[in-house]
Amino acid sequence: MAYMLRTAVLLGLLTGILLFIGHLIGGQTGVVIAFMIAAVMNFMSYWFSDKIVLSMYGAKEISYEEAPWLHRIVEELSRRANIPKPRIYLVPMEQPNAFATGRGPGHSAVAVTRGILDILDEEELKGVLAHELSHIKNRDVLVASIAATIAGAISMLVNWLQWALIFGWGRDDEDNNPLSLMGSILLIIITPIIAAIIQMAISRSREYLADETGAYICGCPLALAKALEKIHNYVTRIPEKVNEGTAHLFIENPLKGDSLMELFSTHPPTEKRIARLVEIARKMGQVA
Repeated sequence: MAYMLRTAVLLGLLTGILLFIGHLIGGQTGVVIAFMIAAVMNFMSYWFSDKIVLSMYGAKEISYEEAPWLHRIVEELSRRANIPKPRIYLVPMEQPNAFATGRGPGHSAVAVTRGILDILDEEELKGVLAHELSHIKNRDVLVASIAATIAGAISMLVNWLQWALIFGWGRDDEDNNPLSLMGSILLIIITPIIAAIIQMAISRSREYLADETGAYICGCPLALAKALEKIHNYVTRIPEKVNEGTAHLFIENPLKGDSLMELFSTHPPTEKRIARLVEIARKMGQVA
């Protein structure tokens, strides 16, 4: 509940920034136009997200005959999560990782890399799959799409302001404009940074929520914690070249984001995630 509330607050902040910038630049009309353009741009991504991402990484669907044990795990976890069983895909990537995609529980897929099947035992893999099913259950693709739409609209408004300044808007009569030249320049610089920070904070919050939900779905938080530690160690040594726009989908940032400032990371620090999972295990009476 705390993570859901945090997401709602952060989305509210993004919306507030959008309304504030839109009002200063173009009034209510400017906000509506920017939001509609951003919504159309993100609609296609949301509606076809599974096909786009799976195709991007050359993922192949795994049939029941090819890996009945894997299908049984996903079936069991889906039943516990009370969602339809998603399709299962294999990504030909040596780096151990996994992601979920799709616009909702009825249209979803989970993908695992070849590398993750090589290094995790069955209990650890259950923890990872439970985490990914949690993203589906919590409709995180929808949440990410909403955040991207609002952030995209903010970016468009700021771009409009930038072009307006280039072509002389606001120079003739500063007193009649809500923004001074210096204020406009500050908005152009600072606003996209603030929007990006909030968007990344939403992504990290959803990762924490998926860890927590996944821990209860699989019933073994420590297995997920061990899996995260293994994946983190491998990803640190074998960073993968992936599309930066999809890095947030993976259970661990494949680009290895720990070298970046935490504010601009799509994932929380692995150590903090593990510590929270150990705390959940303690609450469940699995550790002293």
